[in-house]
Amino acid sequence: MNIHIGQQNAGVINNVDGNMWIQGGQQGTIVTDEGARHAVRELRSALAAVKLDQFAAAKTRTQITEIDTAMHVPQPDKSRVADMLKRLTGLLVASGSLTTAAAAIIGPLQTLASWLGTLGAPILHLLPG
Repeated sequence: MNIHIGQQNAGVINNVDGNMWIQGGQQGTIVTDEGARHAVRELRSALAAVKLDQFAAAKTRTQITEIDTAMHVPQPDKSRVADMLKRLTGLLVASGSLTTAAAAIIGPLQTLASWLGTLGAPILHLLPG
């Protein structure tokens, strides 16, 4: 028997030929482009409250502006945004900002990484558990 399935778009999709048992449930996260744009605004606001040295503050402002600009096109280039977000996250990790202002920064970073799908996995690994 062959299964022919057209285009699918969902958080979790299971296609099986036969029986399937799921224990413990399944969860998927879907973030829309507008949800990702909102996360960029939240991140910009949270970063404004973080104390950074002059160099890190300037780099952070530059990165968030680049991300914001890249997000305001009809179809944002996720690989481009992923590269910029990874640089920003690395800068925040190196400056220790993720430990001092964790909740306000980590939430939007997680949302953006989820929006990126598999491209966001390296970013999620940089975030504290």
